[in-house]
Amino acid sequence: MTLSIMLQGTASDVGKSVLAAGLCRIFAQDGHRTAPFKAQNMALNSWITRDGAEMGRAQVFQAEAAGIEPDVRMNPVLLKPTSDRKSQVIVMGEALCHMDAMDYHQYKPQLRQRVGEVYRSLAAENDIIVLEGAGSPAEINLRDRDIVNMGMAEQAGAPVLLVADIDKGGVFAAIYGTLSLLRPEEKARVKGVIINKFRGDPALLQPGINQIEALTGVPVVGVMPWFDEPLEDEDGVALQGDKYRRDLGRDLDIAVLQLPHIANFSDFNALAAQPDVRLRYVKRGTPLGVPDLLIIPGSKNTLGDLLYLRANGIDEEIRGAHDRCVPILGICGGFQMLGRRVTDGIESGLEETEGLGLLNCETHFEPRKVTTQVEAEVLALPDGVFAAGGGLTLGGYEIHMGRTILGAGVRPFACLTRQNGRALRQDDGAINLRGDVAGSYIHGLFDTPQFTRALLDALRERRGLSPLNMPVMGWQERKQRSFDALAAQMRAHIDIPRIYRIMADI
Repeated sequence: MTLSIMLQGTASDVGKSVLAAGLCRIFAQDGHRTAPFKAQNMALNSWITRDGAEMGRAQVFQAEAAGIEPDVRMNPVLLKPTSDRKSQVIVMGEALCHMDAMDYHQYKPQLRQRVGEVYRSLAAENDIIVLEGAGSPAEINLRDRDIVNMGMAEQAGAPVLLVADIDKGGVFAAIYGTLSLLRPEEKARVKGVIINKFRGDPALLQPGINQIEALTGVPVVGVMPWFDEPLEDEDGVALQGDKYRRDLGRDLDIAVLQLPHIANFSDFNALAAQPDVRLRYVKRGTPLGVPDLLIIPGSKNTLGDLLYLRANGIDEEIRGAHDRCVPILGICGGFQMLGRRVTDGIESGLEETEGLGLLNCETHFEPRKVTTQVEAEVLALPDGVFAAGGGLTLGGYEIHMGRTILGAGVRPFACLTRQNGRALRQDDGAINLRGDVAGSYIHGLFDTPQFTRALLDALRERRGLSPLNMPVMGWQERKQRSFDALAAQMRAHIDIPRIYRIMADI
């Protein structure tokens, strides 16, 4: 019999994804075949499986914590917002259509059976499934068609742990309010509470724990301290706080534009983990300054974000940085924005707009979405910091709907050598002849440690600094160490034997 446990939260960004990854690690360490599962993700951080299916990044790093290869069944429904009211709907890794919120709410009953079938297929191959909810189970306006919180717990027959974030404030009110809004049969599924992100003396918390247990009848099974190891965030909610505004005084200043529809900012986790990098996300009203490197990230609404840059004068700041010889790198949608023009009509509903004009290329959107894992070789590049990566091999993935045509005065940035495991020769990206403006469709290129270190040491040289000459530690290795540290901290502060009993007793 497959055991299961589900983590639901009092709100978004309370730490469900990270704690689910920790449980995956713990169960795998204990010798159990373990897999994560989230019925529906709404996020712009996604990843491509070996067979070209698109899924949410959260279940990818949870699978990595479990020591298994990511499988699209772990996240059968992915919603990628393209505006405040509309999302691209991806089912079992393939883009289905675009829907507004009301249309999708009406469509969810059709997904319920398929999601259940996918879950049972995954459960049949594993000893334990760690499920994750979305947002809060107390969103009573969505309860009747829920497929990801209590509706999914019911389908899976899973007991629930409620995660509450004390760092947000009002943790006991959040616990009490959430449990009070649940139906009796739903509350009966909640077998424990985890208070997350605690800073301070746990003894000061105990009177509150005693009272909330008495009020709700649900035990607190752990108080998890603030965990500061580098791990991935599920979506852009994390950018609203100060998590990525630290590490002052480091040698290199790398600025990433915080676009309204920023996609796959997980691309930059490997940069943020470098000991000499201060990575900062620049939003409207924040001075861009003169960074050592400016990155324009991916976007789920390239034209809309271009108009945002123009409306807020950020486009002129970018051009000003270019005039001051700041190297600029665009990834996916950011690469498209660097060109002269983008023609859409598919993703954003807009027809076309002028780009930033820093690369002589044009992008035309096409109905077919490219979703593929790739390997690439960085070409021998002109002078400039990006030349340091020439000849190195990159691994990553592509997710885009555009085709970019290069003009005079630019050349390809890299050559794709493998696509979903098959050999090929195909140009990727572009770089100007001066070698200080480059773009690529490859997500995850900084996960290749040799490329990242070569680029950072070239940036150091521009500043008159010596290379670090340090052993290169890849992002994957760093994550594995972080998973072990997370598991150890959870074993120390959460009653893991009790969680095993909860799973066995349901």
